[in-house]
Amino acid sequence: MRKVLSIIVLLATGYAPAWAAQEAEHFAVFMQGKKVGHAIHMRAVEGDKVTTSEEVSITISRIGIPVTVRMTETSVETTAGRPLSFESIQFLGAMKMTVSGTIRNDGVVEVTNSSMGMQQKNTMDWPEGAVMAEGLRRLTLEKGLTPGAEYRARIFNAGVMQAIDVVVSIGAKQEVDLLGRVVKLTEVTSTLAMPGAGRISSTSYVDDDMRALKNNMLIAGIEVEMISCAREFALGDNDVLEMIGAMFIDSPTPLPNPRSVTAITYWLAPTGAEDFSIPTMDNQKAERLDSGTIKLVVRSVAAPTGGTFPYEGDDRALLEAVAPTRFLQSDREEIIELAGKAVGDTKDAAEAARRIEAFVADYIDDKSLSVGYASAAEVAASRQGDCSEFAVLTAALCRAVGIPTQVVVGVAYVDDFAGHQGFGGHAWAQAYIAGQWIGLDAAFKSSGRGGYGPGHIALAAGNGDPADFFNMASALGRFKIERLEVE
Repeated sequence: MRKVLSIIVLLATGYAPAWAAQEAEHFAVFMQGKKVGHAIHMRAVEGDKVTTSEEVSITISRIGIPVTVRMTETSVETTAGRPLSFESIQFLGAMKMTVSGTIRNDGVVEVTNSSMGMQQKNTMDWPEGAVMAEGLRRLTLEKGLTPGAEYRARIFNAGVMQAIDVVVSIGAKQEVDLLGRVVKLTEVTSTLAMPGAGRISSTSYVDDDMRALKNNMLIAGIEVEMISCAREFALGDNDVLEMIGAMFIDSPTPLPNPRSVTAITYWLAPTGAEDFSIPTMDNQKAERLDSGTIKLVVRSVAAPTGGTFPYEGDDRALLEAVAPTRFLQSDREEIIELAGKAVGDTKDAAEAARRIEAFVADYIDDKSLSVGYASAAEVAASRQGDCSEFAVLTAALCRAVGIPTQVVVGVAYVDDFAGHQGFGGHAWAQAYIAGQWIGLDAAFKSSGRGGYGPGHIALAAGNGDPADFFNMASALGRFKIERLEVE
């Protein structure tokens, strides 16, 4: 759930049409009809440089425990819209993460990632054709608000460190309620897409000066609104929104012990007109039927014995899955030390992975719901968190000993969690052992649910970064489990 909350914050920045104000513009943020936070947009021009900043802060409740996710994203561009630099600051609960970049004239970006007093520097190529806030503002002004018009853009998002393709469609003028004030505005729909992932649409309502005064989007089945308002209201008190139930999908039949079965076949039916996708992996096979329903077979893959580590091959995907990242700091001394304690003297990769899973299950002794979203290094220090923290620490420890590992997000069956029964939002890990991806769920092992099994439905896998979970945000809320069969 917290990863989805992070995605909401990330996607709430940067995709509405332009504004030109030199002073701060304030917005109230609503989820499921309740005020949960605020957004602040600012634009300033000094000489031939334009600085645009956007802050979004959201607070929700998890079984009565407040969790806040906050992001500030700043871009510096020329007045002609050429990107110069950017900075993204994310507060995921107690953790602060900063990524900044300078775009050189040759198109190379010098990137600095900072968290927990540590810095990582690297370079990347600026995505071809990508713009930031001022570039998008200029493009929007150029295209105008002619009903029926459509244009495309590539928008660089510093939070996910990728360019997201956007199709912008201009609709008709209509009367829009802005917290009791009715204004005639033009409807503008932006459809966001990332390679290999789904799509998320956002609808903005724009005045004749190209100011977006209201924005709606549906992420993971959760309705999110941003509405222009007075500063006092935007920064004022929020409502209490309990989010645990929002991430549950009903099961058509109880599953007393899904880990004890060989496989489960699911029929996932769309809940509306919008499409959704489910990835195929070693332990799950997805087939789209003519009706639009996806037939999904999830089967536990046994870890083969005799596998070795560390990985010494040249497969690019596996090398990526064994490398340290800003969330999986497998090269940090404390992570390497914990991995050594967990693995002990075994030389078998499957046994090493099992030992790491069991170690993490015991190591995190405070099953806290107050953690926003922590990196492996922070979890190693705090020893607290829930499924996301179990997953990132498992993945980092596996990578520290050279076992390629990914963080997986999706839904998993629980018979009772805070009064809810069904498939709830969940995170786990998967390790590559002797040619197979093997599921590891230290959180379920810790809670007495046994670990990974056919009751897990994966929606995305990656390095634990927000960009890796775009597909989860686009799929949740768009399907229901119509029926299932147990083997």
